[in-house]
Amino acid sequence: MAPLITLLAVTLLLRTAGAAGIRGLRSWHTSLRGGLAAMFVLTGVAHFNDMRGDLIAMVPPALPYPELLVTVTGVLELLGAAGLLHRRTAPWAAGGLALLMVAMFPANVYAALSGLMVNGAPATALLPRTLMQLVFIAAAIAVVLPYTRTLTHRRLASTRTVPRARKPHSLHQ
Repeated sequence: MAPLITLLAVTLLLRTAGAAGIRGLRSWHTSLRGGLAAMFVLTGVAHFNDMRGDLIAMVPPALPYPELLVTVTGVLELLGAAGLLHRRTAPWAAGGLALLMVAMFPANVYAALSGLMVNGAPATALLPRTLMQLVFIAAAIAVVLPYTRTLTHRRLASTRTVPRARKPHSLHQ
């Protein structure tokens, strides 16, 4: 639940700051990027603090090297959070994080169905966890979409050709 609260609270805080006059935060898109970045810092750091053991236990038994997987996913989350803060890297970071969330979802399913303890409490039940995961993925996709529209418009503009002036047709060729 803490990642969802972080995403919502930081996004709203940044958007409020934008409404109060901070020019760089005037758009929901920028505020959402900040909220996602804060959420991924929170979850990424958890891969290296006292929650690490719980996260390792969440890795389904079929996957090899759970400690390495937790380390790699934690590093990717932190790198993705940093990437969200820069306009040029934000769409790549958000797209990568969306894919990472899809790839990591089986660990959440395993934790919910196995009755694991996470951070001293039972793992979030499958339905609420699935709904939260969909919110997180939707937020990441919402960051990507404006960039894909811009790229599509640029590509369309560059493929349009200016009609060439036609040579006058001459009867004497």
